Amino acid sequence: MKILLVTRGSQGDIYPYLMLARELERRGHFVTLSLPKAFEAEAKDAGVNFLIQAFDDIEGMMAGGFLSTRALLDWTRRVINSQFDELIPLLKEHDILVAANTEFAAPSIAEYCGKPLIRTTYGPFIPGKVIPPPVMPWPKPHPVFRPALLWKLLNIGLNLMVRKTLNRRRNALGMEAIRDQGEHAPANSDNYCMYSRYFGAYDLNWKYKWKIGGYCFNDSFSYDQAALREVLAFINKDRRPTLFFTLGSCTMKARDKFAQRLFDIVCRHNMKLVVGCGWWNTGAHLDKRENLYLLDTAVPHFLILPSCDGIVHHGGAGTSHSAARSGRPQIITPLFLDQFYWGYRVRQLGLGPGTVNISRTSRRRLEKMVLDLVSNETYKKNAAALGEQIRNERGIETLCGHIETYDTEAAVLDA
Repeated sequence: MKILLVTRGSQGDIYPYLMLARELERRGHFVTLSLPKAFEAEAKDAGVNFLIQAFDDIEGMMAGGFLSTRALLDWTRRVINSQFDELIPLLKEHDILVAANTEFAAPSIAEYCGKPLIRTTYGPFIPGKVIPPPVMPWPKPHPVFRPALLWKLLNIGLNLMVRKTLNRRRNALGMEAIRDQGEHAPANSDNYCMYSRYFGAYDLNWKYKWKIGGYCFNDSFSYDQAALREVLAFINKDRRPTLFFTLGSCTMKARDKFAQRLFDIVCRHNMKLVVGCGWWNTGAHLDKRENLYLLDTAVPHFLILPSCDGIVHHGGAGTSHSAARSGRPQIITPLFLDQFYWGYRVRQLGLGPGTVNISRTSRRRLEKMVLDLVSNETYKKNAAALGEQIRNERGIETLCGHIETYDTEAAVLDA
């Protein structure tokens, strides 16, 4: 098969697609991966066939660059236009399109080219009557604002963002206008939930075509082996509890103040702290003490997190699943989008004491939660059980097998 893969975002969005591209190529398929320039080095290191997207500003978005509605709308318009310009010629030369649900033009492009689309999601981004939209700060069921109503409200906002641009490009291609992108996208896609069925929720009564197959962990990217040896030596040098903290590729103004507060708590209670500095050098200002390790380079989470006693992080789908796979309790500090959803699931599944607002949570409350995180036996038991379930999933193999069900040429030969 000739498979076109398209994604954008941060590590948790890109790394699974890099692993997917490698595995599909290993299985003998021709793969083209479209991804942001920020991950060009990783794509080269993976050795996959890739193309850099003409327009993307993921680093600007993670830095909070979209402070106005106009700026966000302009960014979205430019991305959609780039998708039409770049992907139509590419898809004509491929058999199938596999794209993240943030590729808003993908359903229209697949429709125009007459090719199937597998639309991947890192959360339950499928409208329904049971699960609220995971991108809102209210991911749990509400007695008044029912899930169906929240999906309608979300779709109104989505249509304001994308429908005009999509319909202008569809009209230029001789296609009918869409009335509701929130309905058009899932209805014209094979919706593939790329998250764990044990961690995220799903609705058996979703009316669209869907499948859930597990998160696609990428454990194969290159990393600094000396840094890994150092951080493991730091964690294992004594029996004091070790806390791991990271905001990954995300940032906000209060990040350093929060890191300092977390470090003060760790020092006060004779614990150790590992800070994954991420894209924005979170924690770099902290005093270099013997109970602090600043991890300023990328090292696979699966090699570090199982050795820690608790994990505090932003709640991206990738980090949330890595923390869950490690079998360790966690606290999520949600900043935007689906991070609130994963924070809700952590609390609902009894994996930790709840979520933390980086800007507003008091020192006293944070201290109480951290101590609870590393000492509560219920969290430890629940986290260990979930970790075993996730480690037994085969996300990459399941998704590759699902893609291969569209291999009509192979099906004809088998017949």
